[in-house]
Amino acid sequence: MTKNLVSMWLTACIAAVLALPALAAQPFVFTAIPDQDESRLMERFSKVATYLSRELGVEVKYVPVKSYAAAVTAFRNDQVQLAWFGGLSGVRARLLVDGSEAIAQGVEDPEFQTYFIAHASSGLQPGDGFPADIAGKVFTFGSKGSTSGRLMPEYHIRQHFGKTPEQVFSKVGFSGNHSKTIALVQSGAYQAGAVNFKVWERELEEGKIDPDKVSVIWKTPAYPDYQWSIRGDVDARWGEGFKEKVRATLLEMDDPVLLASFPRSGFIEASNADFQPILDTAREIGLID
Repeated sequence: MTKNLVSMWLTACIAAVLALPALAAQPFVFTAIPDQDESRLMERFSKVATYLSRELGVEVKYVPVKSYAAAVTAFRNDQVQLAWFGGLSGVRARLLVDGSEAIAQGVEDPEFQTYFIAHASSGLQPGDGFPADIAGKVFTFGSKGSTSGRLMPEYHIRQHFGKTPEQVFSKVGFSGNHSKTIALVQSGAYQAGAVNFKVWERELEEGKIDPDKVSVIWKTPAYPDYQWSIRGDVDARWGEGFKEKVRATLLEMDDPVLLASFPRSGFIEASNADFQPILDTAREIGLID
Protein backbone atom coordinates (compact mmCIF):
# COMPACT_ATOMS: atom_id res chain seq x y z
CA MET A 1 0.00 0.00 0.00
CA THR A 2 2.79 2.37 0.99
CA LYS A 3 4.70 1.57 -2.22
CA ASN A 4 1.60 2.34 -4.27
CA LEU A 5 1.16 5.70 -2.54
CA VAL A 6 4.83 6.59 -3.09
CA SER A 7 4.55 5.54 -6.72
CA MET A 8 1.44 7.67 -7.21
CA TRP A 9 3.12 10.64 -5.54
CA LEU A 10 6.22 10.32 -7.73
CA THR A 11 4.07 10.03 -10.83
CA ALA A 12 2.18 13.21 -9.90
CA CYS A 13 5.43 15.08 -9.22
CA ILE A 14 6.93 14.01 -12.55
CA ALA A 15 3.77 15.06 -14.39
CA ALA A 16 3.88 18.45 -12.71
CA VAL A 17 7.53 18.96 -13.60
CA LEU A 18 6.91 17.92 -17.20
CA ALA A 19 4.08 20.42 -17.40
CA LEU A 20 6.29 23.35 -16.41
CA PRO A 21 8.06 23.77 -19.76
CA ALA A 22 4.69 23.77 -21.51
CA LEU A 23 3.44 26.54 -19.22
CA ALA A 24 6.65 28.49 -19.63
CA ALA A 25 6.45 28.13 -23.42
CA GLN A 26 2.97 29.63 -23.50
CA PRO A 27 3.29 33.11 -25.02
CA PHE A 28 1.85 36.07 -23.16
CA VAL A 29 -0.11 38.05 -25.75
CA PHE A 30 -1.21 41.67 -25.81
CA THR A 31 -2.97 44.01 -28.19
CA ALA A 32 -3.84 47.69 -28.46
CA ILE A 33 -6.84 49.54 -29.81
CA PRO A 34 -6.15 50.70 -33.39
CA ASP A 35 -6.29 54.44 -32.77
CA GLN A 36 -3.88 55.02 -35.68
CA ASP A 37 -3.00 53.14 -38.87
CA GLU A 38 -1.94 49.48 -38.53
CA SER A 39 1.62 49.83 -39.89
CA ARG A 40 2.38 52.49 -37.30
CA LEU A 41 0.92 50.32 -34.54
CA MET A 42 3.08 47.34 -35.55
CA GLU A 43 6.18 49.50 -35.41
CA ARG A 44 5.20 50.97 -32.04
CA PHE A 45 4.17 47.85 -30.19
CA SER A 46 6.68 45.33 -31.53
CA LYS A 47 9.31 47.26 -29.55
CA VAL A 48 7.09 47.14 -26.46
CA ALA A 49 6.75 43.35 -26.86
CA THR A 50 10.54 43.00 -26.90
CA TYR A 51 10.83 45.05 -23.71
CA LEU A 52 8.12 43.05 -21.93
CA SER A 53 9.69 39.73 -22.97
CA ARG A 54 13.05 40.76 -21.56
CA GLU A 55 11.69 42.06 -18.26
CA LEU A 56 9.08 39.36 -17.63
CA GLY A 57 11.24 36.42 -18.70
CA VAL A 58 8.51 34.93 -20.92
CA GLU A 59 7.74 35.11 -24.60
CA VAL A 60 5.52 38.14 -25.26
CA LYS A 61 3.70 38.72 -28.54
CA TYR A 62 1.86 41.75 -29.87
CA VAL A 63 -1.09 41.00 -32.15
CA PRO A 64 -2.83 43.81 -34.07
CA VAL A 65 -6.61 44.06 -34.32
CA LYS A 66 -8.76 45.76 -36.93
CA SER A 67 -11.14 47.61 -34.63
CA TYR A 68 -11.84 48.65 -31.05
CA ALA A 69 -14.57 45.99 -30.88
CA ALA A 70 -12.07 43.35 -32.05
CA ALA A 71 -9.71 44.31 -29.20
CA VAL A 72 -12.52 43.79 -26.68
CA THR A 73 -13.47 40.45 -28.28
CA ALA A 74 -9.85 39.23 -28.25
CA PHE A 75 -9.61 40.04 -24.53
CA ARG A 76 -12.92 38.32 -23.77
CA ASN A 77 -11.96 35.21 -25.76
CA ASP A 78 -8.50 34.95 -24.14
CA GLN A 79 -6.74 35.54 -27.46
CA VAL A 80 -4.89 38.27 -25.58
CA GLN A 81 -4.25 38.54 -21.86
CA LEU A 82 -3.20 42.20 -21.75
CA ALA A 83 -4.46 45.18 -23.71
CA TRP A 84 -3.81 48.89 -24.13
CA PHE A 85 -7.41 50.07 -24.13
CA GLY A 86 -9.16 53.40 -24.27
CA GLY A 87 -11.47 54.23 -21.39
CA LEU A 88 -14.64 52.90 -23.04
CA SER A 89 -13.12 49.78 -24.60
CA GLY A 90 -11.41 48.96 -21.29
CA VAL A 91 -14.66 49.26 -19.34
CA ARG A 92 -16.45 47.06 -21.88
CA ALA A 93 -13.72 44.42 -21.80
CA ARG A 94 -13.50 44.22 -18.01
CA LEU A 95 -17.28 43.84 -17.73
CA LEU A 96 -16.95 40.71 -19.88
CA VAL A 97 -14.01 39.07 -18.05
CA ASP A 98 -14.39 38.35 -14.34
CA GLY A 99 -11.40 39.38 -12.26
CA SER A 100 -9.82 41.55 -14.95
CA GLU A 101 -8.16 44.76 -13.80
CA ALA A 102 -6.88 48.10 -15.00
CA ILE A 103 -3.27 48.06 -13.76
CA ALA A 104 -1.52 51.08 -15.29
CA GLN A 105 -2.29 54.26 -17.17
CA GLY A 106 -0.28 57.00 -18.80
CA VAL A 107 0.71 59.99 -16.68
CA GLU A 108 -1.53 62.06 -18.97
CA ASP A 109 -4.53 59.73 -18.92
CA PRO A 110 -6.36 60.86 -15.75
CA GLU A 111 -6.65 64.32 -17.41
CA PHE A 112 -7.37 63.37 -21.02
CA GLN A 113 -9.13 65.61 -23.54
CA THR A 114 -10.96 65.54 -26.85
CA TYR A 115 -10.29 68.28 -29.37
CA PHE A 116 -13.12 69.44 -31.62
CA ILE A 117 -11.50 70.43 -34.92
CA ALA A 118 -12.83 72.22 -37.98
CA HIS A 119 -11.87 72.96 -41.59
CA ALA A 120 -11.05 76.59 -42.35
CA SER A 121 -13.95 76.84 -44.81
CA SER A 122 -16.49 75.91 -42.09
CA GLY A 123 -16.42 79.36 -40.56
CA LEU A 124 -16.10 77.85 -37.08
CA GLN A 125 -13.81 79.77 -34.74
CA PRO A 126 -11.92 78.73 -31.58
CA GLY A 127 -13.58 79.57 -28.27
CA ASP A 128 -13.68 78.70 -24.57
CA GLY A 129 -17.28 77.45 -24.67
CA PHE A 130 -18.90 74.63 -26.60
CA PRO A 131 -19.08 75.63 -30.32
CA ALA A 132 -22.84 75.99 -30.78
CA ASP A 133 -22.36 77.04 -34.42
CA ILE A 134 -21.27 73.48 -35.16
CA ALA A 135 -24.94 72.52 -35.56
CA GLY A 136 -25.88 71.70 -39.13
CA LYS A 137 -22.30 70.92 -40.17
CA VAL A 138 -20.95 67.68 -41.67
CA PHE A 139 -19.27 65.99 -38.69
CA THR A 140 -17.15 62.89 -38.14
CA PHE A 141 -16.37 60.95 -35.01
CA GLY A 142 -13.48 58.45 -34.89
CA SER A 143 -14.19 54.81 -34.09
CA LYS A 144 -17.64 53.93 -32.76
CA GLY A 145 -15.91 52.39 -29.73
CA SER A 146 -13.57 55.31 -29.00
CA THR A 147 -13.67 57.27 -25.76
CA SER A 148 -12.05 60.46 -27.04
CA GLY A 149 -13.34 60.08 -30.60
CA ARG A 150 -16.95 59.16 -29.85
CA LEU A 151 -18.13 58.74 -26.22
CA MET A 152 -17.03 62.06 -24.74
CA PRO A 153 -17.73 64.26 -27.77
CA GLU A 154 -21.19 62.70 -28.14
CA TYR A 155 -21.83 63.29 -24.44
CA HIS A 156 -21.03 67.01 -24.78
CA ILE A 157 -23.07 67.32 -27.98
CA ARG A 158 -26.09 65.79 -26.23
CA GLN A 159 -25.54 67.93 -23.14
CA HIS A 160 -25.46 71.15 -25.14
CA PHE A 161 -28.20 70.53 -27.68
CA GLY A 162 -30.40 67.99 -25.89
CA LYS A 163 -30.42 66.02 -29.14
CA THR A 164 -28.60 63.09 -30.73
CA PRO A 165 -25.69 63.83 -33.09
CA GLU A 166 -27.85 62.70 -36.01
CA GLN A 167 -30.38 65.38 -35.06
CA VAL A 168 -27.71 68.07 -34.66
CA PHE A 169 -25.57 67.57 -37.79
CA SER A 170 -26.47 67.42 -41.47
CA LYS A 171 -24.34 64.28 -41.77
CA VAL A 172 -22.52 62.10 -39.22
CA GLY A 173 -19.57 59.85 -40.05
CA PHE A 174 -17.22 57.46 -38.24
CA SER A 175 -13.69 57.62 -39.62
CA GLY A 176 -12.35 54.56 -37.76
CA ASN A 177 -9.38 56.25 -36.06
CA HIS A 178 -8.02 59.64 -35.05
CA SER A 179 -5.50 59.97 -37.87
CA LYS A 180 -8.27 59.46 -40.41
CA THR A 181 -10.49 62.00 -38.65
CA ILE A 182 -7.75 64.63 -38.93
CA ALA A 183 -7.13 63.76 -42.59
CA LEU A 184 -10.85 63.90 -43.46
CA VAL A 185 -11.39 67.28 -41.83
CA GLN A 186 -8.15 68.68 -43.23
CA SER A 187 -9.19 67.62 -46.74
CA GLY A 188 -12.58 69.28 -46.36
CA ALA A 189 -14.48 66.00 -46.75
CA TYR A 190 -15.95 66.78 -43.31
CA GLN A 191 -16.37 70.26 -41.89
CA ALA A 192 -15.66 69.24 -38.31
CA GLY A 193 -14.70 66.28 -36.15
CA ALA A 194 -13.55 65.07 -32.73
CA VAL A 195 -10.07 63.68 -32.02
CA ASN A 196 -7.77 62.41 -29.29
CA PHE A 197 -5.64 65.39 -28.20
CA LYS A 198 -2.45 63.30 -28.03
CA VAL A 199 -2.81 62.15 -31.64
CA TRP A 200 -3.50 65.74 -32.74
CA GLU A 201 -0.42 67.06 -30.94
CA ARG A 202 1.76 64.26 -32.27
CA GLU A 203 0.68 64.74 -35.88
CA LEU A 204 1.04 68.51 -35.55
CA GLU A 205 4.60 68.00 -34.31
CA GLU A 206 5.32 65.62 -37.20
CA GLY A 207 4.17 68.22 -39.72
CA LYS A 208 1.15 66.25 -40.90
CA ILE A 209 -1.33 69.00 -40.03
CA ASP A 210 -1.70 72.21 -42.02
CA PRO A 211 -2.93 74.88 -39.55
CA ASP A 212 -4.19 76.94 -42.47
CA LYS A 213 -6.65 74.16 -43.35
CA VAL A 214 -7.68 72.67 -40.00
CA SER A 215 -7.59 73.92 -36.42
CA VAL A 216 -8.82 73.19 -32.88
CA ILE A 217 -12.04 75.05 -32.06
CA TRP A 218 -12.81 73.61 -28.60
CA LYS A 219 -11.18 71.42 -25.93
CA THR A 220 -13.39 69.31 -23.66
CA PRO A 221 -13.05 69.22 -19.88
CA ALA A 222 -10.68 66.47 -18.69
CA TYR A 223 -11.71 62.84 -18.20
CA PRO A 224 -9.91 59.48 -17.59
CA ASP A 225 -9.02 57.52 -20.70
CA TYR A 226 -6.36 54.99 -21.79
CA GLN A 227 -5.11 52.19 -19.56
CA TRP A 228 -3.50 48.76 -19.54
CA SER A 229 -5.99 46.04 -18.56
CA ILE A 230 -5.04 42.45 -17.69
CA ARG A 231 -7.08 39.27 -17.35
CA GLY A 232 -7.64 37.90 -13.86
CA ASP A 233 -6.33 34.40 -14.61
CA VAL A 234 -2.72 35.23 -15.51
CA ASP A 235 -1.27 34.19 -12.13
CA ALA A 236 -2.76 30.71 -12.55
CA ARG A 237 -1.02 30.36 -15.90
CA TRP A 238 2.31 32.16 -15.51
CA GLY A 239 2.81 31.80 -11.79
CA GLU A 240 1.86 33.54 -8.57
CA GLY A 241 2.67 37.24 -8.66
CA PHE A 242 2.81 37.46 -12.47
CA LYS A 243 0.11 40.15 -12.64
CA GLU A 244 2.03 42.35 -10.20
CA LYS A 245 5.23 41.73 -12.16
CA VAL A 246 3.50 42.94 -15.32
CA ARG A 247 2.22 46.02 -13.47
CA ALA A 248 5.69 46.81 -12.12
CA THR A 249 7.27 46.32 -15.55
CA LEU A 250 4.85 48.79 -17.12
CA LEU A 251 5.33 51.33 -14.33
CA GLU A 252 9.11 51.07 -14.68
CA MET A 253 9.11 51.68 -18.44
CA ASP A 254 11.31 54.76 -18.89
CA ASP A 255 12.86 54.36 -22.34
CA PRO A 256 11.88 57.51 -24.28
CA VAL A 257 11.64 55.50 -27.51
CA LEU A 258 9.14 53.07 -25.97
CA LEU A 259 7.15 55.81 -24.26
CA ALA A 260 6.94 57.71 -27.55
CA SER A 261 5.06 54.71 -28.92
CA PHE A 262 1.96 55.65 -26.92
CA PRO A 263 2.88 58.62 -26.69
CA ARG A 264 3.15 59.08 -22.91
CA SER A 265 5.74 60.58 -20.56
CA GLY A 266 5.46 57.55 -18.28
CA PHE A 267 3.00 55.20 -16.58
CA ILE A 268 1.30 55.38 -13.20
CA GLU A 269 -0.93 52.97 -11.27
CA ALA A 270 -4.56 52.53 -12.24
CA SER A 271 -7.59 50.70 -10.87
CA ASN A 272 -11.03 49.80 -12.19
CA ALA A 273 -12.56 52.50 -9.98
CA ASP A 274 -10.64 55.19 -11.87
CA PHE A 275 -12.87 54.56 -14.89
CA GLN A 276 -16.25 54.62 -13.17
CA PRO A 277 -16.96 58.05 -14.75
CA ILE A 278 -16.54 56.48 -18.19
CA LEU A 279 -18.94 53.65 -17.34
CA ASP A 280 -21.47 56.13 -15.95
CA THR A 281 -21.25 58.33 -19.06
CA ALA A 282 -21.55 55.36 -21.42
CA ARG A 283 -24.67 54.20 -19.61
CA GLU A 284 -26.12 57.71 -19.61
CA ILE A 285 -25.99 58.00 -23.40
CA GLY A 286 -26.84 54.35 -24.07
CA LEU A 287 -23.52 52.95 -25.27
CA ILE A 288 -23.47 50.40 -22.41
CA ASP A 289 -26.60 48.84 -20.92
